[in-house]
Amino acid sequence: MPDHITLMAAGELRDAIDAARRGDPAAAAHALASIDPQSWRAIEHRMATLGGTLAGLLAPDRDDRTGL
Repeated sequence: MPDHITLMAAGELRDAIDAARRGDPAAAAHALASIDPQSWRAIEHRMATLGGTLAGLLAPDRDDRTGL
């Protein structure tokens, strides 16, 4: 059975994405560093399955017009 992403890790990943998109790399790095190893494996597996990358997920959304 594949690893699972804990609720805490999902929140940290969300925080990292939000921080990266608002231009705060230190906060993004802190959030990512807080993710446990088992959740990291699950995140990497799911990203690979979806054909994406963590770097792509953290990249600013150039089409975002919300101002966030």
